[in-house]
Amino acid sequence: MLNIWIYSLVSVFIVSLISLIGIITIAIKAEKLNKFLIYMVAFSAGALFGGAFLHLLPEIVEANGFSFTISIFILVGIVIFFILEKLINWQHCHLPITEEHVHPFAIMNLIGDGLHNFIDGLIIGVSYIVSIPAGIATTIAVGLHEIPQEIGDFGVLVHGGFSKGKALGLNFLTALSAFIGAILALTASTYIENIELFLIPIAVGGFIYIAGADLIPELHKDFTVKKSILQLLAFIAGILVMVALLYI
Repeated sequence: MLNIWIYSLVSVFIVSLISLIGIITIAIKAEKLNKFLIYMVAFSAGALFGGAFLHLLPEIVEANGFSFTISIFILVGIVIFFILEKLINWQHCHLPITEEHVHPFAIMNLIGDGLHNFIDGLIIGVSYIVSIPAGIATTIAVGLHEIPQEIGDFGVLVHGGFSKGKALGLNFLTALSAFIGAILALTASTYIENIELFLIPIAVGGFIYIAGADLIPELHKDFTVKKSILQLLAFIAGILVMVALLYI
């Protein structure tokens, strides 16, 4: 059990450090960054699908069989992430940016990001309860997804009126909520028998939702044959990374 705690907390710490990636946007022009990010999004989508279907789902099915309960909790995961996304966007602001109207959407972004990172930590923690390889695969899938997201969050905070330094600091603080999620998952597992039986399918549903509803639609916004081929290759590469982890 001690190894699971160490792996989980180290993994969460590494994923939390990704929140500081916004600093690279200071040195990179937005146009160049956007060109790179779209392929990162494609790669992340492939990794999330791969993590869900090649690691998490097979692990829980092998241990417990594929039951109606697992199907229900996968759907619950999809619904949870749908609601989470609605909560993050419910106060989306269409008013012009002024000194008097700066912070509401940026603060909502921080709250939403903190909740999202809490769930990421919960998923990482429960994945390590299933197995170390499943935990590592989940950490990689979550981390890859966090790169474009955290860069986007940094941009939202700066756009919302925070200085770049304060935006980085606040983004990192919200990332630390992942520790709470991981600790809660690991602690609860000692009191709730077979907690992974419903948390892992929820994580699978979350991965499917993020990849299918958030990431893939972004790939369809700017269509050219060359970009589409490169995005497809990046998407497949993300899946192949998850395949490779099965043999490590």
